[in-house]
Order: sequence, then C-alpha cells, then structure tokens
Amino acid sequence: MAVPKRKQSRMKKRQRKAANRYEGVQATFCPKCAAPAAPHRVCPSCGMYDGKQVLNVND
Repeated sequence: MAVPKRKQSRMKKRQRKAANRYEGVQATFCPKCAAPAAPHRVCPSCGMYDGKQVLNVND
C-alpha cells in the first residue's frame, strides 16, 4: 500500500477542497441598461464598459 512521505500542507488541502466550492462565473448587470453581462466585459446590449461608451451598438 502506498504511504505518503510528507504531510500534506494546509494550502494544498484547501486548494483541493476549493475546487468543490467553485460555482462558475456569476452574472452581473450593466449599471446603465440593467442587461445581464459577464464581469469585466463590454455590455453586449449597450456597449458600455467602466462608465464609457466603447462599442457602437445599433438598436
């Protein structure tokens, strides 16, 4: 039977357990048009990012 040579560190143990808690990317909402948008991305419906108009979206 295999026996580990060294004790598993707290960090390694916590990294292994953290993978089970991951829930994926949470949807955020655009502050201007309130449409769902991925975090740190340009809003697909209005083209705003960080309070600035980045894309011209024709509606």
